[in-house]
Amino acid sequence: MKVICIACILQIVSTVAFGQVQPTGNDVTTPLHLLKPDYPVKYGETKPQDIKIVLDRLYTYVDAATPMQLINKASGEVVHNLKKADQNSIFKQGDFRLISYEWGVTYTGMLLAGQVTGDKKFSEYTAKRVDFISEVASNYRPLFKTNPKAETPVRSVLDPHALDDAGSMCAAIIKTSMSGSLKSEVRPLIDNYINYIMTREFRLTDGTLARNRPQPNTLWLDDLYMSLPALVQMGKLTGETKYFDEAVKQFELFSGRMYNKENGLYMHGWVQDMNPHPQFHWARANGWALLTKIELLDALPDGYAGREKISGQLKTHIKALASLQHGTGFWHQLLDKNDSYLETSATAIYAYCIAHAVNKGWLDVKAYGPMALLAWNAVSSKVNARGQVEGTCVGTGMGFDPAFYYYRPVNNYAAHGYGPVLLAGAEMIRLLQNHPYEVNDSSIQIY
Repeated sequence: MKVICIACILQIVSTVAFGQVQPTGNDVTTPLHLLKPDYPVKYGETKPQDIKIVLDRLYTYVDAATPMQLINKASGEVVHNLKKADQNSIFKQGDFRLISYEWGVTYTGMLLAGQVTGDKKFSEYTAKRVDFISEVASNYRPLFKTNPKAETPVRSVLDPHALDDAGSMCAAIIKTSMSGSLKSEVRPLIDNYINYIMTREFRLTDGTLARNRPQPNTLWLDDLYMSLPALVQMGKLTGETKYFDEAVKQFELFSGRMYNKENGLYMHGWVQDMNPHPQFHWARANGWALLTKIELLDALPDGYAGREKISGQLKTHIKALASLQHGTGFWHQLLDKNDSYLETSATAIYAYCIAHAVNKGWLDVKAYGPMALLAWNAVSSKVNARGQVEGTCVGTGMGFDPAFYYYRPVNNYAAHGYGPVLLAGAEMIRLLQNHPYEVNDSSIQIY
């Protein structure tokens, strides 16, 4: 009996390896090199129409989860006449806030999805909500002028207190304004945001945008995205080069302190006078830095001072990321720690940025197209049947020990995942339209 059991076990082991059932046949009767691997995500099957299905599913959820109404906070009744809004009025609660840096990315992603797919519902999502925010803000502005401490649902618009309040939303509003799709006058909102970035945010003595948390004189890598895209978009909107100059200056100040030339990655936080200085290469913060470089290169005129340095760092950053991509297509929460979890929002940002750089001709499609496609396929597997994005790290402060990053929760309501997925999906549609791919000898080859 024992002999029979051992024989059975050996038979099972011989037919199953690494989770794959081995076919009957041998090297003579079967083209083994053409056997389909048991990939955890799609491989060699993605079409633009498949991506559109994912984006549609996400849109349906997000549209329903972000109602566009003011209500009386006591009675719950809808405030139909926005001119009658007062300190008792609040936004009707959904799953996400209409005004946040995360949703600034979502508004930008919706604009791109509409542009690439030709489906107006995406761009109209952004235009309608920006018009609504603008109208609400304009009705509260007189109250704010007489009582700056008045409770309003648009406090962060009328009186920003941090770069998180200002930069991402400002960039999205400028882009929406330049698309010609708005009915309202948004320039007062734009000017107020830019004024905060240029004149009110705390800075180091050399002018670097900084915070006094969690330590005095701290740089957050996240703040590259919370300020620079808005500045360069303001440069495009007004034609004033001072905004381009400030953006380039800030990029150089940040990267001089936070970019590690040895490994091609950025540290999440830098604290003045901390010595020695620990480096934690948090994935999403590296995503904000990468996305910022894309925004700068898209907006800065050709040949502009500093552009070549930004372009060079974009390429070395992506090269470093390429060597760290997991076999599933994701990247780790801490990029250089393979035992940290695989994270969705950063992977989506990288997928977008790499695909965009390929589409712009800044990167070789043969070298980087396949990894972008693999990243998108990984991300798309995290958009569930409801249209929610799974596997996204929640909002994250700054830590100086690994446990802080390793054990940050993930949550379907982490707003950071939705805009990057929209951006990644739209840009991948464009990449596949511009660069057809084939499965050649079982591997993806993009031409």
